[in-house]
Amino acid sequence: MGRAASRATRQTGYPGAASRRGGQKLSAAPVRAASKVKTLTGVARAVRRMQAEGRRVVFTNGCFDLLHRGHTRYLEQARSLGDALVVAINSDRSVRTLKGPERPVVPDTQRAEVLAALAAVDYVVVFDELDPARVIRAVRPDVLVKGGDWPIGQIVGADFVQSRGGRVLSLPYVEGASTSALIGRIVGKAVKRR
Repeated sequence: MGRAASRATRQTGYPGAASRRGGQKLSAAPVRAASKVKTLTGVARAVRRMQAEGRRVVFTNGCFDLLHRGHTRYLEQARSLGDALVVAINSDRSVRTLKGPERPVVPDTQRAEVLAALAAVDYVVVFDELDPARVIRAVRPDVLVKGGDWPIGQIVGADFVQSRGGRVLSLPYVEGASTSALIGRIVGKAVKRR
């Protein structure tokens, strides 16, 4: 690996990031997904900076175990409601408590990085509690959203966000897009092959 390519790999983590076209440097290297995964303190600090600049921050949470089109459509719609999107995901321990001992299929560190790789997502934080109330209070988002299977009155943190003048929305549910159904199909096909 040449000196320039080696330097680009160290700086960005991507080999060849210093590629040139016609003697010109290409656009800046992409943001590494892992750098968008933050601690709660790190996310709260980033949100304060954005809000101080007048930017509207949207927040959502969930397990996001096996990413599917329902998730991506939901996250894109959530992001369209503001200038930045923070996604809080349940830790492996909390997913097991909520969904059962066979879940999650994908560990939280991997789920966080996959979500962070989506263009719609600005920051990801992992939380260990069964609900995101503590995270919402720390982040203090301007907009709180959940999927259409959650009535606004049952969305954790709704009262807090509304008390600060924020909006709470229940976004449309994408029919036929469910992690549990997807896992059921995978397991069903594996059983049939035996």
